[in-house]
Amino acid sequence: MNQIRPEEIEITAVRAQGAGGQNVNKVSSAVHLRFDIHASSLPDAIKQRLLSHPDGRITSEGVIIIKAQRFRSRDKNRNDALARLQDIVDNATATRAPRKATRPTKGSQRRRVDEKVRRGKIKATRRRAAAE
Repeated sequence: MNQIRPEEIEITAVRAQGAGGQNVNKVSSAVHLRFDIHASSLPDAIKQRLLSHPDGRITSEGVIIIKAQRFRSRDKNRNDALARLQDIVDNATATRAPRKATRPTKGSQRRRVDEKVRRGKIKATRRRAAAE
């Protein structure tokens, strides 16, 4: 798990969207988080994986933009945005184990062929019945 340095993250408070009554026009409780992949201290391999990842939150300039407005508190939204950023980086860090090629067993091959023969016989009886 790669830690992201706090100085590489730019967080700004913005007004949240949606219903909220009179309070929504006064309080900037939502958070915009910006993280520049190119300027970060992440290893080059992870940077490349992030840049090639088909995520709508990653711009063509290589900046991850996350808007957090799930909570009414700015601190909770800030923590939510940081957690979502860490999730994106962790997903890029994780590598899948290479697939080991396997072959079907003799029994499964035999059962498959037997089932095909059985279905063919059922269909052959339909053909004879329809021809008459």
